Amino acid sequence: MELLVTTIQSPPCEIEELAQEIAKKLQVPLIPRDRYSITALKNNYQVENIIVITKNGPIVHTIGGEYFFHLNMAELRIENLKNGKNDHMIAAMSLSAGMSVLDCTLGLATDAVVASFTVGQTGKVIGIEASPILAFVASYGLQHFTHEKEDVNQALRRIQVKSKHCHDVLINLPDNSFDVVFFDPMFRQPIYSSSNLKPLRYLADNSPIAESTFAEACRVARKRVVIKEALHNNEFDRLGITAIYGGKYSSIQYGVIKVEN
Repeated sequence: MELLVTTIQSPPCEIEELAQEIAKKLQVPLIPRDRYSITALKNNYQVENIIVITKNGPIVHTIGGEYFFHLNMAELRIENLKNGKNDHMIAAMSLSAGMSVLDCTLGLATDAVVASFTVGQTGKVIGIEASPILAFVASYGLQHFTHEKEDVNQALRRIQVKSKHCHDVLINLPDNSFDVVFFDPMFRQPIYSSSNLKPLRYLADNSPIAESTFAEACRVARKRVVIKEALHNNEFDRLGITAIYGGKYSSIQYGVIKVEN
């Protein structure tokens, strides 16, 4: 068994009801917490991941640490955009209000939140996530996380989440469906300064972008396909990408294919 759902110890009724709802949605066992520790539950039921339903939302306990929804760097990036500063991803996408973005590797949803803020109420952002656990946590967080600034909350709420592999979604979309198709595949070489990514590594699909998936993305995109990768990788060469965006001292690069007709 890969996953089970439990609650905090001595949960109130609303937490128990939410846990039942989530376990049913994910089609996994709901185990009463009683006085057991997380480690004891993992050993007793031989699972690697446990979703604990708390008053602040679900927390996933993995062998790499705890994972829960948070804004990560999205909050700072949005503030920088408000102050007229450059965001390398937004520049790579050439993104503006009213545009549509298909995020094929939603993960933490950080990039999707920044994109949603940029495209605004007239735009559209859909996030696809192959991992059911990550898709659930992102979807729940995007709908329930509350920020002190309403424009950030609105950016969160506008994002739609699909729990599927991106290839299965892309092949069923018409040509030129989205202005931008975006990929942020899990870096094969860890960026050790990003400790918040460690739990993600045990939940996410770590495979590189298949050439057939990349071809579908180029068909679906109306303007650009953008891929986020670590510095000094060979993915851009493999996929035939020569237009590269990013800061001079950044460990992240954005490869761009312009597909405008």
